[in-house]
Amino acid sequence: MSVLRSILVTVLMGVFVLAQEETYDPSAPPKPLSHELIPLSKSVFEVYDLRTGKSRRVDLTGKDFIVVSVREPGSDGRFYAVDRDGTVWWSGAVTSGAAQFRSPSGVFPIIQKRRYHMSRDYPDESGVNNMDFMMKFTKWGHALHKGSVDWMSHGCIHIDPKDVPVIFRWSKVGMPVVITRHSYMPFAQSDLKRIYLDD
Repeated sequence: MSVLRSILVTVLMGVFVLAQEETYDPSAPPKPLSHELIPLSKSVFEVYDLRTGKSRRVDLTGKDFIVVSVREPGSDGRFYAVDRDGTVWWSGAVTSGAAQFRSPSGVFPIIQKRRYHMSRDYPDESGVNNMDFMMKFTKWGHALHKGSVDWMSHGCIHIDPKDVPVIFRWSKVGMPVVITRHSYMPFAQSDLKRIYLDD
């Protein structure tokens, strides 16, 4: 009887999680953006303020940084770890904010890191941490963290569980996180071929 009860609880938890995920409405109007960021080279980016029409260039040459090309049409749905020598040395799948919770665009410093973390705004009712390997980059709570890359988020960047420990160990508070809605792959492709494909 206890085995049957255990199976029933597992099934019901699965249904509950699926029901929660269905709260993301793909037809919901997208959250308006304040900035657009366009990669110009591997380490130079143009940031446009969509409210004022002004733009500025950000040059991250000589710095370690993380680029996220969000999971939206026209983007890669990937993160890229770029070393200070300009090499893209790690990349993996991500998911980002659903339409009504779109992740922001721009260049942000990591402002906090925590190995174990529970979302304050969207806590998991099971009590299990849902933002482990958290690297927060906005004061509104946006963060890179461990998560499923099968569904969209409330605005955070979910990194696959196999990739996130590597990025968490490498990252530092203050490291730039670049969020774009454009493809970064043209700048990363040669490095990634060298790393991931046999010659």
